Amino acid sequence: MVPNNKGKKYKTHDAEMIKRLASTMCTFEEIGYIIGMTGEGVKKRFSKVIEEGRAKGKASLRQAQFEKALAGDTRMQIWLGRNYLEQKDDPNGEEHSTPLPWDEEKE
Repeated sequence: MVPNNKGKKYKTHDAEMIKRLASTMCTFEEIGYIIGMTGEGVKKRFSKVIEEGRAKGKASLRQAQFEKALAGDTRMQIWLGRNYLEQKDDPNGEEHSTPLPWDEEKE
């Protein structure tokens, strides 16, 4: 049986290029503009490819941040410490808000 080709004909697109664009955090609209589709069409047809690309981009960015921190970039070390290790530099935080013990007899 010969398939009925009266339905929509899709233009073929390079999934690897779409994944690379997504890895640089391009929006659906930006990707669509580049490949000749609407942003909504890109979202419907390539959401899985774009999700993979964005995950790869985030992982690459995180790796670059850690490499900078390990190479001695103090600002990156502080930022990663605050965001991943919950470190704080607030001198008035809850941890240090209890008064020191006072002994009246020593005075």
